[in-house]
Amino acid sequence: MISHKNITKAVGVMMAAAVVFCILAMIFSQNMVEVLGTAAVAMQYESALFDTEEPMQINILMAEDAWQDMLGNASAEEYYSCDVVVNGQKIYNVGIRPKGNTSLSAIAMDPETDRFSLKLEFDHYVEGQTCFGLDKLILNNNYADSTSMKEAVVYDMYQYLGADASLYNYAKISVNGEYWGVYLALEAVEESFLLRNYGTGDGALYKPDSMNMGGSFKKDSKEGFPGGNEFQMPGGREFSEGNKPMQGFKEFAGGVPGPGGGFGMGGSGANLNYLDDDLDSYSSIWEGEVTDAGKQDHRRVVTALKNISRGISLEQYLDVDNVLKYMAVHTFSVNMDSLSGNMAHNYYLYEHDGMLNVIPWDYNLSFGGMNMGPDSGASSVINDAVDSPFQGTKFFDALLENEEYLARYHEYLGQLTKEYVFGGKFEGLYQRIRSQIDVLIEADPTAFYAYEEYETGAAMLYQTVILRAESIQGQLEGTIPSTDEGQREDAANLVDASAIDIDVMGVFDMAGGSRTPPLNDSVQYNAANARTGHDINGIEFPFAQDQESGSPD
Repeated sequence: MISHKNITKAVGVMMAAAVVFCILAMIFSQNMVEVLGTAAVAMQYESALFDTEEPMQINILMAEDAWQDMLGNASAEEYYSCDVVVNGQKIYNVGIRPKGNTSLSAIAMDPETDRFSLKLEFDHYVEGQTCFGLDKLILNNNYADSTSMKEAVVYDMYQYLGADASLYNYAKISVNGEYWGVYLALEAVEESFLLRNYGTGDGALYKPDSMNMGGSFKKDSKEGFPGGNEFQMPGGREFSEGNKPMQGFKEFAGGVPGPGGGFGMGGSGANLNYLDDDLDSYSSIWEGEVTDAGKQDHRRVVTALKNISRGISLEQYLDVDNVLKYMAVHTFSVNMDSLSGNMAHNYYLYEHDGMLNVIPWDYNLSFGGMNMGPDSGASSVINDAVDSPFQGTKFFDALLENEEYLARYHEYLGQLTKEYVFGGKFEGLYQRIRSQIDVLIEADPTAFYAYEEYETGAAMLYQTVILRAESIQGQLEGTIPSTDEGQREDAANLVDASAIDIDVMGVFDMAGGSRTPPLNDSVQYNAANARTGHDINGIEFPFAQDQESGSPD
């Protein structure tokens, strides 16, 4: 027989659990399927918004003067109120603002475009409000990406490996019923993302960034900027109309690593290298705090960084399997606007119970889209060494130096090459995306690139992914050196990348912003034939089919 005391205790526990469940249900009403401690939670928006078989339909309803004011003051990144209709569901009083870093500044200084990336924050003004359970939605403008699909390809690879990464889908954006453009929609890495991936755990989330530029100005009109088209950066530097903005930025940054690595503009620690036990040495991490965190949380991060740097108890301080998946996809994508290069940003750091995890972010400049000088040619992208993939951090070294983890990392790279690319998954993705967005891009009134440039860029991206997979396969098999040093000593068997023109896919040049060179007859032929299995610059596409005949899923 159960005692009265035990019954009372059991009822109390049940009531406490019910309260927690009810609170979650109020916050994520009609979306929460199951909560199992720190287990992942299935969310309605996974299918309602991110079913990639159909692009989202988003109509932003906003007073015209408020819309124009927001665009004119984009660099302030201030929230405005709007109503939004998403796939037929109207949501009232939603927070909206432009977003971005260097891309936002470049667009704000360009009198020819107002096509900013946008952030929709459904719970900004109405606490607990969501869109099918999603608290925040990112709308990326595909800046410096003539293919309009680099990010989609990368995030699809993350999904294929089952890594912790944002869900994605294309979105047809309208403003007050008028077509504005086709964007890539991403699940924001915030509360809903954490609940979907990690359940109700109380982990801490950070977005470190040593490149935080700050600064702001008001864009008066399409005619230019106040004060003779000048923009003042932190420290008093002015970027004038006669000075290319990114050239000035390069001089401002100096290209000189700060004490924590990366450029020394946003404090230290963003490159995740262990420095010392002083919490102040990692200010770039704490300044990027997304969730509330205190000194105890910070101390757990530093302790983990210390042990990871020494290769001690990696399974205790690092979500090893997920980080290896991150490394595999990130390495495939050759994204130099990140820890792969010298930019200590564009990732999220998640800590729970002293264990660190890395969450990917921002891939519009992948596959060579960050032009870093004369050595950043097509061959360096296609043959990027898989066993020395990170220039800007030593955080991953302990995994690469461990035979077991190195082998598992290679297994994930093998899945991406043999299964995803050469097994037909990438071909199916490419065909699906083209069938969805071709017509949207052709009619896009705010597009950065002409439709012909998009076709050319998309075709070139197809070639790039195929050749990148070929090089990685050779590196895994040992026919191509898999380290930078090895490739410098023996370049004889590197994959021939002479057919690849990185520029036509869109490039963010550190000396001059976004650019795509003029088309030529050869490249136009490539764009017209990329999807029909024709030989392109000597490369036979093994899986290409006519769109009309369908494609593998």
